Amino acid sequence: MVAPYAINIPEERLAAIATKIAGYDWNQLPDAGGWSAGVGVEDLRRLVVYWQNDFDWRDVERRLNRLPNFTTEIQGERIHYLHKRGDGSKPPVLLLHGWPGSYLEFEPLLDPLSSDGHDVIVPSLPGFAFSTPITEVIGPRRAAELMHQLMVQLFRRTRYVVQGGDWGAHIASWIANERPDALLGFHINMVSIFPKDAATSAEERDFMARRAAILDWETGYNHEQETRPQTLGVAMADSPVGAAGWILEKFGKWADLPKLADGSPDIWSKFSEEQLLTNIMLYVAPPSVVTSTWIYHGKRLEGSEWLPSGTHVRAPMGVAAFPDPVFLPTPRSFVEKTYNVVHWTDMPRGGHFAALEEPALMLADLRAFIAKVMRGRS
Repeated sequence: MVAPYAINIPEERLAAIATKIAGYDWNQLPDAGGWSAGVGVEDLRRLVVYWQNDFDWRDVERRLNRLPNFTTEIQGERIHYLHKRGDGSKPPVLLLHGWPGSYLEFEPLLDPLSSDGHDVIVPSLPGFAFSTPITEVIGPRRAAELMHQLMVQLFRRTRYVVQGGDWGAHIASWIANERPDALLGFHINMVSIFPKDAATSAEERDFMARRAAILDWETGYNHEQETRPQTLGVAMADSPVGAAGWILEKFGKWADLPKLADGSPDIWSKFSEEQLLTNIMLYVAPPSVVTSTWIYHGKRLEGSEWLPSGTHVRAPMGVAAFPDPVFLPTPRSFVEKTYNVVHWTDMPRGGHFAALEEPALMLADLRAFIAKVMRGRS
């Protein structure tokens, strides 16, 4: 059932993408100024010019195929994943990305963790990149079970560690809630799932209100993808430039970036065109730009935005609290009402795409957490 996988986007698909990019009419895109009303037009145009003139997907594809790519079937769904083997002296580690990121966020962690002795598993979430097609809408709670079953298929009853941000954190939290005995622990850099009635003190309600005020400006995408992903998908499936703008905005607004004089993010201070386009192509080329949004709709259908009232997750938890500018780090005292926090680090820098932005910080903190939960097991 497990099979090696080689990425090979058909030439006709690449030609169709190139034609769409070349035909994009920039005269139809007025500019409200910088990033004041969404993605910065000049930054998007810079990215698209690079896409047309300098980006070579076949070179990228050859590089990605040097990674240990595999596919398997879990409960009728095709799952793509990386499997970097260690010597078995340390527990397996499952690394989970979110939207609009990809499995490549964790590429810098593969060799160090496998050298430590871990087998490292980095899936594409259902409906993302090469974990396509999927048979139906899959929310984070079902995705959690699929990811757990992937680890069971590969390692049977061996207990493992899971790390995640964004949807990866949400999914890791559901694994911890529903499969605590399968885990040595879980380490996340975005704590966002609680019982609905968890905030009781004035300080907690104030934090939730401050976060809600920011999210009111920043989560229009979430409501659209949660309620009408198919309609949005009609446009994004037809326009590679449109999909690039939709994704680029999140890297510009969610990463920990310096600001320019007009308040716009200096996106090129952290990310290269090659890096951003490789990630974008994992949505546009397979294609998965539509099905990757279905996880939001699945969350609504499952009701998995909240844990059941009174839930206390007993699996050991580690938190790397990066200063995410949009999804504000949740106070430890609030997190401890729901979770068994055994490790906490307030990070000096790094935003929403923590493993990509600050891989050394993420690696050091994950190693410290793993050492702690392994000592607790002995």
